[in-house]
Amino acid sequence: MELVIDRVSKQYKNKIAVDRIDLTLKKGIYGLLGANGAGKTTLMRMLCGILTPTSGTITYNGIDVSEEEYRAILGYLPQDFGYYPDFSGRDFLLYMAALKGLSKESAKKRVNELLELVSLTDVAKKKIKTYSGGMKQRLGIAQALLNNPQILILDEPTAGLDPKERVRFRNLIADIGKDNIVILSTHIVSDIDRIADRILMMNNGKLVFDGTREEISGDLEEFYLSEFGEGEVD
Repeated sequence: MELVIDRVSKQYKNKIAVDRIDLTLKKGIYGLLGANGAGKTTLMRMLCGILTPTSGTITYNGIDVSEEEYRAILGYLPQDFGYYPDFSGRDFLLYMAALKGLSKESAKKRVNELLELVSLTDVAKKKIKTYSGGMKQRLGIAQALLNNPQILILDEPTAGLDPKERVRFRNLIADIGKDNIVILSTHIVSDIDRIADRILMMNNGKLVFDGTREEISGDLEEFYLSEFGEGEVD
């Protein structure tokens, strides 16, 4: 299990959003930090095959991220994930499962498991437009897990979750990260502080730190601000 980011850059006209990033990721949890505009979301969208790098390559076990075989083992929760407000939570997950190629029988079983996992079983038949922000976020987490992904990419996954839900989510991610690759970007530094095996920091499109929590003495957010500029971690 190896996700290789080889000298990857992304340029928009005169702006370099991601600048020659080299990384090799194996199973574990990777916490991604950086200020607004640091390039985190652009990098994650390239890892999902949504954006094509201007230069460089991204492969998983030798498979390019643009290939169908790669998408079959990928789970992705964008910061603003799309949903159909008039669908029920269950119907939305069944629809997403069909798009991901799950058989009808497998989809029903997996959807029931995930509704239980994210505590939405009681509202599974209600329309998504009636859900609170936290409930919608939990539904997003569930859809990202439908295909038991080997690579799970999460952009602000705990936004809208209350403290109790965040703890449950962290425990879930910690479990998934034992056997898979999880990339977690969040402005809630404590989430990364508690569960990340490696911490990645970006600034102006560049990877400016790649190390373990043990390599950082003291408070993680203070370390980021002192090393890489002012402003809130995001």
